[in-house]
Parts: sequence; C-alpha cells; structure tokens
Amino acid sequence: MKLALVTETYPPEINGVAMTLSQLVSGLRDKGHRVQVVRPLQTSEKGDPKTEPDTITVFGLPIPRYPDLRFGLPSRNRLIHAWQSNRPDIVHVATEGPLGLSAIRAAKSLGIPTTSTFHTNFHSYSEHYNAKFATRIVLAFLRWIHNQTRCTMAPTLELAKQLAAEGFRNMEVFGRGVNLKVFNPQARDENLRRTWGAAPDTPVFIHVSRLAAEKNYDLLQKAYSEIRYRRPDAKFVVIGSGPMEKKLKQDLPFATFPGSIPLENRPELARYYASADAFLYPSKTETYGNVATEAMASGNALVAFDYAAPAQHVRQGLTGLISALDDDAGFVASSLAVATDDSLREKLGQAAAAYAPAFDWQPIVDRFEAILLRTIAS
Repeated sequence: MKLALVTETYPPEINGVAMTLSQLVSGLRDKGHRVQVVRPLQTSEKGDPKTEPDTITVFGLPIPRYPDLRFGLPSRNRLIHAWQSNRPDIVHVATEGPLGLSAIRAAKSLGIPTTSTFHTNFHSYSEHYNAKFATRIVLAFLRWIHNQTRCTMAPTLELAKQLAAEGFRNMEVFGRGVNLKVFNPQARDENLRRTWGAAPDTPVFIHVSRLAAEKNYDLLQKAYSEIRYRRPDAKFVVIGSGPMEKKLKQDLPFATFPGSIPLENRPELARYYASADAFLYPSKTETYGNVATEAMASGNALVAFDYAAPAQHVRQGLTGLISALDDDAGFVASSLAVATDDSLREKLGQAAAAYAPAFDWQPIVDRFEAILLRTIAS
C-alpha cells in the first residue's frame, strides 16, 4: 500500500496527535507499506518546501495562541502535481486545516480515495477562549470536511457515536497505544525523586500536557490546594509548555516545572512518569488522552473524568478513580483519597501497570491498516 498521510503536526512537535501519527507511520513502514507524510514546514526548519518520496512539506503560518505550531497553507495544485508523479493508493487526512482540505480536493480530482481522523475536539475549545457562540459553527465546519472523505476514524466508540449523532458519516474506531518498552514502572528513578525533595514514601503528583486553557487548570489548582492542606509533604511536577505556562508557574510556585520533553526523548518522559505516584487529569476536552494511558502504564494512580481513554480503560476503584463529567467535587475528593491513603495509591498504581498490555500499539496499527485496505478495495 502507498499511503499519503496529511497532517498539520508531526514530530519533533510535542503533542498527542504528532506522537500518534509517528507511531502509525513507523508501524506501517515496518509492515512494508510506503508512507509519504505531507505537512507544513515547522518553526525550526529553514528553506523552501520540498517534495520527496517520503515527505512533502508546504508553507505554513503560526496557529493563533499556539505560536510553536503551524497550519499548512492550501496546496491543491502542488499535491496534484506530486501525486500524478507518485500516485498514492489512498490519502489519509489527520487534521482539518487548509492543507487537509486542499489534500481532499486534490485526491478527489485524481480519483484517489480519502479517509480522515477526528483527533481534536476543536469545537469544544471555543468556550475556553470566550467564544462559546462558535461551538456549533466549528462543529459544522468539521463535519463538512470529514464527510468529504470515505470514512472518519475516532479513537473511542463513545466519540464515534457522538459524532454520528451530529451527522458525521461512516464512522470507524481505532484506538491509541503506549510504547510499553519505554513506559513502565521499571523506569522509576529515586535519584530524580530526591531532586524534587521527595523521600521514598512522599506522594508525588505528576501532570503532563500542553499547558493551555482548555485543559481545565482551575480545577487542577483546586485539587492541588486541597492536597497540600491535607498532605503538606506532597510534591508536584508539571511537564509541558504552552500559552498558560507563565500563569501556572505563578499560581503553582510550589511545583516543579521541567518544561517540555521532546518526543524523541520518550525514555526521559517515562522516567518522570514512573518516578511519580499519581496523575491528576482534569481535562474535559480530549478525544482520547494519551497521557492518561502513559501514566497508567508507568504505575501512576490515575484520577480523571469518565470519558475518553479513562472511561475505556479505568475500572473504578481498581485501576484508577473516575468521576462524572459534571462532578468537579468528585474529582477533588478522589484526588484527596489518592493523596491521603497510601495503600490505595499504591494499589491503583500497581493495578494500572498490570493492565498496561491492553495499550499495546501493534493491534492499533493493524486496525488502522485494515481500515485503509478495506477503503482502497471498496
């Protein structure tokens, strides 16, 4: 199979979409498929766009509020020319920007089938940026783009059903995985814990994410405040960067902020996860939430809401603690339970790590491959 994968983001950029796509590309190439990645030039790249068998780069512009990320400019004619010379069997559009839309149109003009993935709940972000009125408009735009492809893939059955109810056609499901050779409890480092001021029995709370308004940091701050009152010895580590980084450093002066850890340095990130004890995940805007499963695989006690990856993988009270989406008080109560009950925290972390084989990437790559091959054959 020859696949052209179109995306606005790709490593070394740091986010869940970039990580997921790099795993899919690597997995498909390992299986003998030819994959061409179509993406914008990244901030660190100099020179003009290039067309090569494995990569097509296009000009891009910074995404508002996310200056380190870029969206690709429309490139329909360039893609038509490139794909006439090196025709893919299928085009998969992973992000819904101008580049993705122009790729759909280029593929249609050449008679190449297209598929797409719903990776990010952009429509639900609007209320976090004082633009709640735009929610339905953004959702309609996303639906219009995705319904131009043969099928839209979502990471969970729950999300696929929600999108189908909103008029998205031909929904398919394939999940997300974790590199279990990297993310596991064996990566724990007591020397690293000591740099945080943590003794062996000190509870360490870690949080890994893009530091942006849609991640619900007011609730995380409230939970941390309650924990510090009940467990003054607790330590807190926040990994990531983004628009809210400066504010969070001001609001959480007691926390350690190591910054972002590049995707190519996953073992270092795994060392941070495994050296902590619990992961609080207050976000309500995820399509999946890769960091939740990475934390579980690393042996962290997970506290989250009952949707996306936690809803799929957490057995309440056994492999983590989840609360209903409208139950912020329940989230804080679960956070306190994990902080104050050492045996509960240890039990949840051990059970989560034992469950981790369910996160293996290979079946997920196989599922993605099967959808693509079935679309080509239809």
